[in-house]
Amino acid sequence: MAGMLWIDVYNSVFQFPPISSNIAQSLKIGTVSVMFKQPFCATGMNAAVRATVRMGIYTGAKVYFVHEGYQGLVDGGDNIKLATWESVSMMLHLGGTVIGSARCMDFKEKWGRLKAACNLVKLGITNLCVIGGDGSLTGANQFRTEWSELLADLTKGGKISAEEANRSSHLNIVGMVGSIDNDFCGTDMTIGTDSALHRIIEVVDAITTTAQSHQRTFILEVMGRHCGYLALVTALACGADWVFIPEMPPEENWEEHLCKRLIAQRGRGSRLNVIILAEGAQDRNQKPITCDQVKNLVSKKLGFDTRSTILGHVQRGGTPSAFDRILGSRMGVEAVMALLEATPETPACVVSLSGNMAVRLPLMECVQVTKDVTVAMTEGRFEDAVKLRGKSFQNNWDTYKMLAHVTPPEMKVSSIFFFFNINIAIINVGAPCAGMNAAVRAAVRVGIIQGHQMLAVHDGFDGLANGQIEPIIWAQVGGWTGKGGSNLGTKRHLPGKNIEQISLNITKFNIHSLIIIGGFEAYLGGLELVTAREMYEELCIPMVVIPATVSNNVPGSDFSIGADTALNTITMTCDRIKQSAAGTKRRVFIIETMGGYCGYLATMAGLSSGADDAYIYEEHYHSLVSFVTTTNKLWINYTTQFLYNLYSEEGKGTFDCRMNVLGHMQQGGTPSPFDRNFGTKMGSKSVLWLTNKLKECYRHGRIFANMPDSACVLGMKKRSLVFQPLASLKDDTDFEHRIPKTEWWLRLRPILKILAKYDTVEMDTSEVAAMEHVIKKTGLVKRDKM
Repeated sequence: MAGMLWIDVYNSVFQFPPISSNIAQSLKIGTVSVMFKQPFCATGMNAAVRATVRMGIYTGAKVYFVHEGYQGLVDGGDNIKLATWESVSMMLHLGGTVIGSARCMDFKEKWGRLKAACNLVKLGITNLCVIGGDGSLTGANQFRTEWSELLADLTKGGKISAEEANRSSHLNIVGMVGSIDNDFCGTDMTIGTDSALHRIIEVVDAITTTAQSHQRTFILEVMGRHCGYLALVTALACGADWVFIPEMPPEENWEEHLCKRLIAQRGRGSRLNVIILAEGAQDRNQKPITCDQVKNLVSKKLGFDTRSTILGHVQRGGTPSAFDRILGSRMGVEAVMALLEATPETPACVVSLSGNMAVRLPLMECVQVTKDVTVAMTEGRFEDAVKLRGKSFQNNWDTYKMLAHVTPPEMKVSSIFFFFNINIAIINVGAPCAGMNAAVRAAVRVGIIQGHQMLAVHDGFDGLANGQIEPIIWAQVGGWTGKGGSNLGTKRHLPGKNIEQISLNITKFNIHSLIIIGGFEAYLGGLELVTAREMYEELCIPMVVIPATVSNNVPGSDFSIGADTALNTITMTCDRIKQSAAGTKRRVFIIETMGGYCGYLATMAGLSSGADDAYIYEEHYHSLVSFVTTTNKLWINYTTQFLYNLYSEEGKGTFDCRMNVLGHMQQGGTPSPFDRNFGTKMGSKSVLWLTNKLKECYRHGRIFANMPDSACVLGMKKRSLVFQPLASLKDDTDFEHRIPKTEWWLRLRPILKILAKYDTVEMDTSEVAAMEHVIKKTGLVKRDKM
């Protein structure tokens, strides 16, 4: 069983679908204007435009483009155009913004805002969706705040009638943040950030190969004048030796510490050094730290062959990543819902993403906290600046510090039978996927930092049974974050038949705890080991399962390592297929994805590629049910070949049909920035949890763990990483089809259908994004100097 996408490249005109009854009842129909106001564009904005336009039209609203940002709003005329369904076709894969963006000084003056208000009133526009940064969104809020005053002035001056002013008595504002810097507080990711990380990591990977060949040190400057997010996540994703970010300048004497770090890395066998620097990097005295400054320091003091590269605007361009396309689509739909549900009393909000949840945040609270970060940096309160950036930023910084800012203890490997206090074994199970090696690297290094002996188990549970176990040290995992597949080797076999031999080897190699990295087989294998504890006391050790599979079908986690890389592979392949078919415009493509019975990849790839449908196991299609008798039904299996034959037969004389099975290319390739970062944090957190659990389970001079919470799945649930006992997840598992019974992403399928122009779609509104308060979550920080 596999998921399938249906991409229709046949150029036809559809009748507009009726409005879904539950949406129509809850929303009031009006007009929506979508515009960009940002001097610089972020890749992924077009996905937000497309979703906003199509969702607005779907609900019965008129939607207008405002070209060239606030300048187009002020100038009016042809700059404000009615949008149609077809006007946003074939744009998901395009970078930048198709409706333009520009600086506008006129809008800062009241006369400019009067002209803008007049243009909106004349067209009956009462809802404005603004995509930009904090300055653009602050301007939008000011526009909304003085709206009544502007109407009064326009009425008094005879520009609009009293009736027109009455029809446009209030203006609703919703913002979406488009910024590659991810510098807007309150959201985990802004539109464009993930795509920028893809561009950066592509360059870092390319530079790493030449640096390793010539034993060079490279300094890379990335964007981030006031925010170090890009630099920080890049450093995590490539295992950089040092990172400079504005929120946390280096300590005094950083030059000496940096040189010692680089020398130590070379002493451990590394042939290269990588230093990442945000363009806004500064020291504790607020003096800029530049690429040339660091280059001169390293080359003159250490004599290393050193090069510097400033990436510049290449980070803003290119094709949007799958994540940014889905983020933009989800935010666009949520923005329309927020606008059409708004009342005159509703404060201006910004739609955002927290974990995997769409949230609405008070616009000016987000702007205020964003400004507070700048104030904290100016006043030298750097810990507060990191905290105000949000939980995601702080977790990234803590993980980087743990992996890079701690000198590992000296280690001498002489025999498999020498031990530290605790021995932790790491094993990969199931099909390989990108990001597994990043999790192993992080687990190994954090374990060594904690004083543990780390053991590598090769070839899955078979290797654990056959004794393919050896110590793995700090230097061995260098450079693993960027490598795809599984360097430890992995197999699908479960431990069942080899339980006795596995228990003997756990004793032989003195294994005190186990990290199992893999997909559904890892989950099943963990359950089998827990069940066998009743017969084999040796298995009473703490265990943690880290989900890593392209299928994203492990119970207990909303996301799995490797799924994002696979999704990007599928999305880019669909882009190429659509490009090849665009010339004829008379083709329908059936594309088969991996996933088994889990439709995650098919659904998300459908959203990111603009597919017309995604056939999945979880959503049964009843249109092809044949009644054999009055009591029996014949359910037809929707295989890729069946759908191909069906569309080929039905499309004769109208369109051609083509079939593509993507296969194992979805499991390969270098990990995406998300998977590198996610794997690194999962690996780190698993070892820290095991360290604490081992302390709890230490009894009478030995480790004994037989409670349910001593064997857990580490997973992302909504907004945080949580540990859930393996045994507690059994009730939520469909063992026959190897999927969780509850899958969060099914709530996104109506969005896929709405954006594909389906007939009435029933949308689940039971979890409407409520307004949340950012200041409560971050806390107000006193501005006293430290």
